[in-house]
Amino acid sequence: MPDIKKNLLHKEEINLKGLVHIYTGNGKGKTTAAIGLGIRAYGSGFKVLMIQFMKGRRSGEELILTRLGSAFELCKHKSSDKFSWELNHKEKEELKDSIAELFEYAIKSSGSKDLIILDEIMAAVNNGFIDLSRVIDFIKNKPDGLELVMTGRKAPQDLIELADYVSEFNAVRHPFTAGIPARKGIEY
Repeated sequence: MPDIKKNLLHKEEINLKGLVHIYTGNGKGKTTAAIGLGIRAYGSGFKVLMIQFMKGRRSGEELILTRLGSAFELCKHKSSDKFSWELNHKEKEELKDSIAELFEYAIKSSGSKDLIILDEIMAAVNNGFIDLSRVIDFIKNKPDGLELVMTGRKAPQDLIELADYVSEFNAVRHPFTAGIPARKGIEY
C-alpha cells in the first residue's frame, strides 16, 4: 500500500504553483463549493479574498465569513435585491462601476493573497460588466502561487481552456422551477 502521507504537500514546503478553478453550470452549489475551498485554505493558514460580483443581498455565509477576520476577506458591491435584468440603465451603470472597482481590487490584492474567489464573475462577464479580455489577462499574469477560483453559469470557453479544474454543476431538479422562491439559510 502506498504511503499517502509522503505524497501530501504543504504550500510552505515547496513553492507550489497556484491553479485556476472554474465552478460553472446551471446547478446549485457553485458558491458553496468555492466557500468550502476558501474555508479549507483559511484553516490551513492561507490568506483568502472572496469577491462577490453580482450578489447584493446579505446571505448566511456572509454573516459567518465576516467573523473570520482579515485572513478571510469578503468584498461585494453595494446591496441590491434586484437581479441584473431588473435594473434600469442608471443602476446598471452604477453596478458596472462597482464591479470594475472590485475587479481592480482583486488584481491589486493578488500579490498578498493565497486564494482569490471571484464569485459570479461569469455573470459579470456575460452581462458586459467586465471584459473577458481583462479576466484572461488577470489569469495569465497572476502571481505563480495564487490559487484562483471563478464561479458562475455559462463559463466562456476561453476561460475553460485556461483553467486547471473545471467542475460543472447540473440541475436535475430545482424548486425554483416549481415556483418555490429562494429561501433564507438554504439558497442565500
